[in-house]
Amino acid sequence: MKLERRVIPAVGAFLLAIALAPIAWRASAQAQEKGGENETGPYEVVTGWPKPLGHPGWTWGSQGGVFAENPNRIILLQRGELPVPEKAPEGYTGGYGAFGTPATQGKPRLEHCILIVDADGSLIEDWTQWDHLFAGGRGPHKVRISPYDPEKHVWIVDDEVDQIFEFTHDGKQLVMTWGEHGVRGSDDKHFARPTDIAWLPDGTFFITDGYVNTRVVKFDKNGKYLMTWGTKGSGHGEFNLPHSIAIDAKRRLYVADRSNSRIQIFDENGKYIDEWDNIRSPYDIMMSEDQYLWVSDGVNNKFLKYDLNGKLLYAWGTYGSFPGQFWGVHQFAVDSAGNLYAAETFGGRTQKFRPKKGADPATLVGQPGKVPTS
Repeated sequence: MKLERRVIPAVGAFLLAIALAPIAWRASAQAQEKGGENETGPYEVVTGWPKPLGHPGWTWGSQGGVFAENPNRIILLQRGELPVPEKAPEGYTGGYGAFGTPATQGKPRLEHCILIVDADGSLIEDWTQWDHLFAGGRGPHKVRISPYDPEKHVWIVDDEVDQIFEFTHDGKQLVMTWGEHGVRGSDDKHFARPTDIAWLPDGTFFITDGYVNTRVVKFDKNGKYLMTWGTKGSGHGEFNLPHSIAIDAKRRLYVADRSNSRIQIFDENGKYIDEWDNIRSPYDIMMSEDQYLWVSDGVNNKFLKYDLNGKLLYAWGTYGSFPGQFWGVHQFAVDSAGNLYAAETFGGRTQKFRPKKGADPATLVGQPGKVPTS
């Protein structure tokens, strides 16, 4: 009996040690991890993306927008190519902002403004046939495709020439133009530096208009003017640069009131509902499928996640021009594989990020959301 009592505890201890071995190994591995600043949050940057355009003496200019139609078709908007800085090493093809000068201060040639690349960052389409549309301005501002459009028309907003363009999916035809080139106005046919666009399932769309007019304009699916709201100011329903717009599943509109450092919320007919203050400079916003609002702050250079009560849930991002850092994310996009794309207006580049292995899904920018059809 004494021997039996000695053997059973020994066997139990042995089995327990085997069971706990993986846990102990993981704890040991975690203990060995040292350093790091978690600059890129739950992502890792894909270096060398996109690939150089191969235009000797020229490099990427200010990046106005990006739209990830799928993992193998990403639309990039460029405000013209810039001369490679004199102090750049020979053969340099990276972001203009890496040398301390914002890409917005360079002297671009307004060429290769609409580009489409694949998953590896290789150029697959170059819509040079439309470069002339941006003459007299600073290049395209943002790009969208309505999630409800089976033909996947490409919409491009140009703030400086005061127009919005709708192209066929392949870029071969200009379907419609809103606004008059270089003619500003606040009536139903003109804009004054428009910034962004969002849709309802029936094709109704809203344009934030923008740097000068400080209003939201509503059109039906055929482009017929319906209504407008907003004036210059900081009160409820007033704006100081409405720069981006998103819509939740309950058809509420979220407007990035950039220079007022806030998000304002309205119903689809412009009735004020709420506002979230103290968001330094919301450049771009996106409503995710799981109904969180994601914001790129172009001054603090962070990605921000909010619930629909305005509570900040998560934030990450670091200012700089090294890979993985940010300098003015003007528009961002997520593809169906979860890759994140960030177009930098000052950094002069668009970066691609892939989720880290084991990343908490709650910290990743979700898939773009849709408004349910009624």
